[in-house]
Amino acid sequence: MNDVTPLAPRRVLIVEDSAVLRHLLMRVVAGDPRLELLEAVETAEEALRLVPRLRPDVISMDICLPGMDGLEATRQIMAHFPTPIVIVSDTVGAQATQVSMNALRSGALSVIEKPQGLSGEAGAAVAQGIATQLYIMSQVPVIRRRLLQAEPFRHKGMWARPLDIRPRILALAASTGGPTAFARVLGDLPADFALPVVLVQHMGQPFMEGFAAWLDQHVALPVMLVQHGMKLERGRVLVAPGNRHMTVSPRGDVLLHDDAPVQGQRPSADVLFSSVARVFGADSLGVLLTGMGEDGVDGLGRIRAAGGYTIVEDRSTAVIHGMPGAAERAGAACISLPMHEIAPHIFRIMAGGQIPSTDPLAG
Repeated sequence: MNDVTPLAPRRVLIVEDSAVLRHLLMRVVAGDPRLELLEAVETAEEALRLVPRLRPDVISMDICLPGMDGLEATRQIMAHFPTPIVIVSDTVGAQATQVSMNALRSGALSVIEKPQGLSGEAGAAVAQGIATQLYIMSQVPVIRRRLLQAEPFRHKGMWARPLDIRPRILALAASTGGPTAFARVLGDLPADFALPVVLVQHMGQPFMEGFAAWLDQHVALPVMLVQHGMKLERGRVLVAPGNRHMTVSPRGDVLLHDDAPVQGQRPSADVLFSSVARVFGADSLGVLLTGMGEDGVDGLGRIRAAGGYTIVEDRSTAVIHGMPGAAERAGAACISLPMHEIAPHIFRIMAGGQIPSTDPLAG
């Protein structure tokens, strides 16, 4: 039985060494009826002492702390007392972004920008955004486990037929937990991978350039933040920028748009996947990874309806199975695979290999 009812406020621990920012975050939490402030501390060491006693529902974690930094604190908490962690980070400097990305790999669920103030309408919107992020992430189940460990897996939802498609593009999308998933899936692809790659990651605009640079350091393929009109090239990964939709065109280039958000998202996985389905049809390969909500479900369904092949991340490795789970339920997924099986399956597709039968023990 869950001790916390759906109407009970979610309990927040704030870890921030700046007194000004600590009090700003305390105001954010205190001002939202969905949240309850447990404690606000200045150091990671204090947080580590409090977590086992207070058992917060979510932690707001700074990165640059005196003594132990927020990155190591995140590792320690996730190893011993798994708790949803939201990184509240500065957006200046490549080093800060790099550390934030590493925090996501260490188990943090998301990264948001530090508030500069809470006055006026803009400040109220910032406060609402931070509070909502803390509230949503507080409800994500986290456990102590090795997400990337290869484990026995029973394949689900496969087509029992030869892989007769010849994809000409690989499109991927993710939200919460995406950086780690992208690093694993793309990291398992060789530098001479034969397809152009396009991807959408739900993340705040100030972090997107740093995310692309971070991913470029962790995979063999070159990764870059896309610019309007950039050409698709084999073996190159183009990342949608923050707050702009990305589509592919019949001319073989990538276009950026400022149209309204779709399901609250810009860039939208649905927008990217739908354009891939229109342009490449049966030669499309779409992958939907971890994330909250249903962005990407409709677009992935369009790829499958056009004769393309679609993969979703299995719940055994997805940080949040919302997006891939919704795609499964909608019939948009040809196959559901754990993170570490996705790249090998792509190899089989590229080689025209045989899909295992629908026997759950096959493969």
